[in-house]
Amino acid sequence: MVDRSDINAVDDAAWEQAVAREAVIRRLASKAPPNRAEFLKACRDLGLKRSRLYELISAYKARPVASSLLAAQVGTQTGSRRLPDEIEAVISGAIEEFYKSLQKPSINALQKEVRRRCSQRGLRPPCWTTLRDRVAAIDPAELTVAREGAKAARQRHHPVPGSYQVERAYEVVQIDHTLVDVIVVDRVHRKPLQRPWLTLAIDVASRMVAGFYLTLEPPSTLSVALAIQHLVQPKSDWLESLGIDTDWPAEGLPETIHVDNAKEFRSRAMKRGAEEHGISLQYRPIGAPHYGGHIERLIGTMMGAVHLLPGSTFSSIKDRGDYDSVGKSAMTLDELEHWLALEITRYHAERHRSLGIPPVAAWNEAYGRREAPLRRPYDPEGFRIDFLPSTERMVRRDGIHLFGLRYWDDVLSLWAGRQDRQLRVSYDPRDLSTVFVRSPEGQRYAVRFADLRHPSITLAEHRRAQAILRERGRALEDEDLIFAVIEEQRALVDAASIRTREARRFSERRDRALDGVEGYEAVDAGPEPKDSENVLRDHPGFEVEEWS
Repeated sequence: MVDRSDINAVDDAAWEQAVAREAVIRRLASKAPPNRAEFLKACRDLGLKRSRLYELISAYKARPVASSLLAAQVGTQTGSRRLPDEIEAVISGAIEEFYKSLQKPSINALQKEVRRRCSQRGLRPPCWTTLRDRVAAIDPAELTVAREGAKAARQRHHPVPGSYQVERAYEVVQIDHTLVDVIVVDRVHRKPLQRPWLTLAIDVASRMVAGFYLTLEPPSTLSVALAIQHLVQPKSDWLESLGIDTDWPAEGLPETIHVDNAKEFRSRAMKRGAEEHGISLQYRPIGAPHYGGHIERLIGTMMGAVHLLPGSTFSSIKDRGDYDSVGKSAMTLDELEHWLALEITRYHAERHRSLGIPPVAAWNEAYGRREAPLRRPYDPEGFRIDFLPSTERMVRRDGIHLFGLRYWDDVLSLWAGRQDRQLRVSYDPRDLSTVFVRSPEGQRYAVRFADLRHPSITLAEHRRAQAILRERGRALEDEDLIFAVIEEQRALVDAASIRTREARRFSERRDRALDGVEGYEAVDAGPEPKDSENVLRDHPGFEVEEWS
């Protein structure tokens, strides 16, 4: 039986089949009853009996995500490998060292080489069809690079640039990051911190800004997840909280998300999360910068406006001249976020040079060209969790252990001590006090620290505490000791933050990450300590770390 609880662990062949089914069944499920001709065509295209297709449509209506369409399998799964590990290692080695060469040997030659290597090790050689199947599973572009060179691979496999025609709203959304050309200050002392990072999303058809996320942290899977959450969710409540009275209609699930090849866009959680919700991921071909032109022009437009703010670093040292960016900095990250929201709504209302009309008017036209309304996540909270970093963990008798911390909830009793299964555990690096556990049936459960007395902490704080313990030669798995070090660190950082810029930066990141978490309050540093410049001297591992 296929495990529907963990989309990251599903066999690739089974997952690709479910994704292909989702694209067809989504259209059928939107019609009641489905068109007979279209229904019969779907039966032929998917190779399904009518009764089975009805079952899948019902399953999809109950849970409109790709994993609901995973086929139950009996016996050996398609594409699984049943050869001993020693023979698989011989095959892999022969393919990498012999077959992937500029001499371009045939499969017959590969078979002879595999036989030779198996004979040396006293192993039974595999048949010719097995080697053919292994070669067929290799990515064609990768194989062409190895056997004919990179130039031949680009000419044969890379798409030919052409006109990029997008007609419908949210048909294609582009996402990218940029380091903002302004220095922000902390909220407590209003002293300079750093340049923040901005993740922007644009709807290509209308040039409407689909969403954004502003942070002090470098780009990561988390910043991508939060930007996607912002582009999908309605903006009305968020705008109201900022006191902005305007319409920002961009919301819903995009058909395609277009990104570059950065590692945060290629995580398994990103790929499977997008496919789970029927979103296609499109990566920018290497060496083809025009494929991301829309988002890059939007970034340029936003940074041009930022250059008018106090503390701007401008686009270059030449443009900055004698301007004191650090000394002139004045805006907190919250104030910059508010300003960006206002700037984006102003941009929506102004005539766009390429379109000839404002983006908000272009959105209304592009939305009118859609055959069906935009889809919304059927489970908004589950949608957010699907894009968070995750890992697999066994449920021990005393709970789940992650990062040397222990988590427990009575619901875990069902799986405690079972050694035959691992559960998928998602976590938010901004607050490790709660993780999200998926049951074998696909249900999500929020599970908190086993010791509820522990305060909420960030992943950055945890890593720094472990660095200190490692330096001191202490055990990294001592949970109480980890929290004791974190409390010690917080006191030192808050005391040092009046003078030490790095301490203020870390304090601001911590307070923003845990802002709104029940029981957490930002600490007022109070009067300046006597030796604040040296207070962190004996504490290693203080440098800022990225969230994974």
